[in-house]
Amino acid sequence: MPLPVTQPSVAQPRDARAVALMNAQQRELRATYQDTDERTEPFDPAILEGEGCVLLVWEEEGELLACGAIKRLDARSAEIKRMYTRPEARGRGLGRAILLELIARGRELGYARLVLETGDQQPEAIQLYESAGFTRIPNFGYYVGVENSLCYEFAL
Repeated sequence: MPLPVTQPSVAQPRDARAVALMNAQQRELRATYQDTDERTEPFDPAILEGEGCVLLVWEEEGELLACGAIKRLDARSAEIKRMYTRPEARGRGLGRAILLELIARGRELGYARLVLETGDQQPEAIQLYESAGFTRIPNFGYYVGVENSLCYEFAL
C-alpha cells in the first residue's frame, strides 16, 4: 500500500481535538474487549507531555484522523502509545505513516528501543507492528498479567 503524500504533524496532548481522538480510541477498545475501566489503561494527556515525548497526528481540513505518540520510559527506551485511526479513515496507510515517523523520532531522540502494547483482538494492529519489524516480548509495566495484551519491541 503506498503511503500518503503528506506527513503527520506534532500536536499538543491537551489539544481538545487530540483528546477527543484518543478518547474515541478508548471507547473503541472498551467495546472491542467488552470491558470497563478496570482493564483498559486510563487515558491522561499528561503522560504524553515532557522531555522525550511526542504526539503525532494526521490532520485533514482541520479534522484529526489518526494519532500516535512516544512516551519516554527511561534514557534508552520509549513506549509507543495511542496509535489510532478513525474508522472512516482506515485503509489509507495513515497508521503506518505515523508509526514510521514515530520510529524516526525515536531515533532522533536517542532511544535504543521502542516498546508497545496492543490487544489480541486487534489483528490489523498486530499485522502493522509485525510488518514494521516489531517483535514480541514479555508483557511489561502496566500490562504484566493482562492476558489479552501483546507486547512488542523495536530495536533502534
